[in-house]
Amino acid sequence: MNIIVITTVIASLFVVIGMAEPLAARLRIPFTVVLAVVGILIGTAAIFFLRTELTDALNPVARAVVGLPIKSNVFLYVFLPTLLFQATLGMNLRRMLDDWVPILVLAVVAVVAATLSVGFALSWASTLPLVACLLIGSIVSTTDPSAVVSIFRSISAPRRLARIIEGESLLNDAAAIALFGLFMSFVMMGAPNPTLGDTFMRFPLLIFGGALTGWLATHVAVWIMARFAGYELAQISVSAALPYLAYISAEQSVGASGVIAVVTAGLTLNLIGPGRLAPSAWAKLGDVWDLLAHWAGALIFILAALLIPRLLGDVRLADFGLLIIVILAAIAARAAILYGLLPVMTALRVSPVVDPPYRAAILWGGLRGAVTLALALTVTESITVPVEVRRVVGILATGFTLFTLIVQGSTLRTVIRWLGLDRLSPLDEALSRQVVAVALQTVREDVARTTSDYELTHDIVRSEAKRSGGRLEKAVSAAEESRQILVRDRIALGLIALAGAERDTILANLRERTISTRMSERILSNADRLIEGARTGGRSGYRRAARRNLAYGAAFRVALLLHNRLGLSGPLARLTADRFEMLLSQRLILRDLDGFIHGRIRRIHGRRVALLLQELLERRIEAIETALEGLRLQYPGYAEELERRFIRRIALRLEEREYTTMHEDSLIGAELFTSLMQDIAARRAAVEKRPRLDIAVQRSELVAKFPLFNDLDKHALKRLGRALKTHHVDDGRVIIRKESTVKSVFFIGSGAVELESAGQTWRLGRGDMFGQLALLLRKPRRVEVRAIAPSTILELDEIRFRRLLKRSAALQEAVRVSAERRGIDPKTLLPEKPRASKPALPD
Repeated sequence: MNIIVITTVIASLFVVIGMAEPLAARLRIPFTVVLAVVGILIGTAAIFFLRTELTDALNPVARAVVGLPIKSNVFLYVFLPTLLFQATLGMNLRRMLDDWVPILVLAVVAVVAATLSVGFALSWASTLPLVACLLIGSIVSTTDPSAVVSIFRSISAPRRLARIIEGESLLNDAAAIALFGLFMSFVMMGAPNPTLGDTFMRFPLLIFGGALTGWLATHVAVWIMARFAGYELAQISVSAALPYLAYISAEQSVGASGVIAVVTAGLTLNLIGPGRLAPSAWAKLGDVWDLLAHWAGALIFILAALLIPRLLGDVRLADFGLLIIVILAAIAARAAILYGLLPVMTALRVSPVVDPPYRAAILWGGLRGAVTLALALTVTESITVPVEVRRVVGILATGFTLFTLIVQGSTLRTVIRWLGLDRLSPLDEALSRQVVAVALQTVREDVARTTSDYELTHDIVRSEAKRSGGRLEKAVSAAEESRQILVRDRIALGLIALAGAERDTILANLRERTISTRMSERILSNADRLIEGARTGGRSGYRRAARRNLAYGAAFRVALLLHNRLGLSGPLARLTADRFEMLLSQRLILRDLDGFIHGRIRRIHGRRVALLLQELLERRIEAIETALEGLRLQYPGYAEELERRFIRRIALRLEEREYTTMHEDSLIGAELFTSLMQDIAARRAAVEKRPRLDIAVQRSELVAKFPLFNDLDKHALKRLGRALKTHHVDDGRVIIRKESTVKSVFFIGSGAVELESAGQTWRLGRGDMFGQLALLLRKPRRVEVRAIAPSTILELDEIRFRRLLKRSAALQEAVRVSAERRGIDPKTLLPEKPRASKPALPD
């Protein structure tokens, strides 16, 4: 076809896309539904004008529409990578990892359930072979991510629930395409049918091969992008190539899943990109990909819809019965997941509670879209697939997609309204009245101040003041009627608002570059966790989320294991440095929230709630200070380097602001301004580079600070530092249980622990030792030891402890004192003659 004609048609489709979005908003139906309907109408009109004898004037346009080179590969290789890559870039990956179990189970189980349900139902009702029916089931089993996301945005669903369903709808594309490829190989004529063993052997290659390809491609791309620092357009250009190269490499070179490769590439860039790219470059990259995904999503829908009249060109009456069976089987499979599997997962505490109205919305909102049509088109284009299978696949997949888009999509808002998901809860409604009253009071005061400054006409000012005063009186009256909000609910709502303000403060500091992009992503995830904790569990949920934000995660424990067992200190040093920076940034953010509590929370919820929230905030700050103090004690000097880095970052931002103001005021020219900005960029690159943390050196310095080891020389301290094992324990974790086997002695590097025995408790802090008496007496431990703050515990095995005890007078004195406190004769524990002269720690 003439390139001019193709360009004209595509440009016209962009005009249609631009007009469809406001039309969808006016009609209050999903944007994709409007695109599908418009595409069907255009495709139908083109076929009609080519076949009719009424006029030939529109035949060139009709032939251009019908002759568009739309093949299945266009959807799979051009549009699908863009949609998948942008969706993963927009994910909150750290929060998504919190719910990886329900996401993965739903993504895989939902696809398999729909495939089997549709396949066996069709096999029972038609003459098609079972493998062809399962092929149809795999085609119609994947939901459309954009439709699912729009549903939850329209009903303001809880963030965690929306995140789970969004992740499921994204990842089920990979599962559906993998199943599609499997069953497609069985129905192709002339191709050797794979055995069951071959099938199971291929799945690991599809999944892990695709994941490895995407991971490697992203690291190469990020390495290249890092070399282009300061050239944002070049970095964005590299990111534009990444999903396509990953997809093609996985499909054509490795023989793996291109979808998995693209998803992995997007997730990897989401994870490491903010730490490697400048904040402005990362923000611009996200904006570009949002636009590309919008265009790709719209084009894939409208182009697929253009094909629908052709795919439905040979419909028979019996096909409608099969279509009804597909619809019922698919809905039944989705209902089984929502009403069968999800409650079980909730009972096992791996998934949040999903209320019945939300389940109904998810069930009716399972829209199918362009991926389903693209897979169906792949079958209809293949000459190796039997003719009857091609015909039925095209009709059933297209008919089912039309049903979900037109019937379910157009009635979705009605269903949501019927379920009551578009209405505020009584608590939120009562709160909204008070918020409006407070906001109007603030507005009235600001307007009065502004009009006074501008010396406006007195009569006009008085008239407008009277008008706004009447509205304020109504708002106050409505707020007075809803004073019966329970204090418990006010506290929960205040905590949600406080966590939201914390999130806004993080974003403001990120724009000012006072905190790094890498740390802001993690702190934003922590703020989201606080919001969800307060929303679901009130004050106790907020506290749990706050403790979890400070806890040492699984990655930290794995890094510590690698350091202790294999001597690999790189991961531990990186995660420890991350924790340092996170705590410093978190402390900065929390200290800015005091004004929000007294300025906003107090006016809306009252003095009592404000004071309670202030107490919770102070406890969080105290916990962060404790964790920071522990790290400072363990790694002296490193916190100072990070604080210096923070001050330099602020100074650079202020200097940049001054130069910008001077340039805007024409005090300096463009050439000088550009030169100054380049100098700031170079200095900022140096400041952004985080100082290196040497775990081994810091361990020796920590050991040297113990009073128990004062009489050890430097050589002995160094050897002792290598012998000690480090344990980072969270607040509340049991370190030693009663009646446990005695194998070692513990020293407190930072934090505090509580010992409980026979109903009595006592506490130990930094520099103290515990576990020595049970070891020396060779008796089971009768004490339970629990951390009461995030702590660093050093462990020394029995053999080295006994050797050290023989040579250290300070350690013997500590054992003697602890034995006398417990009423034990020290002579039964200590060696007869201590040797205090230059003790050393033997191997």
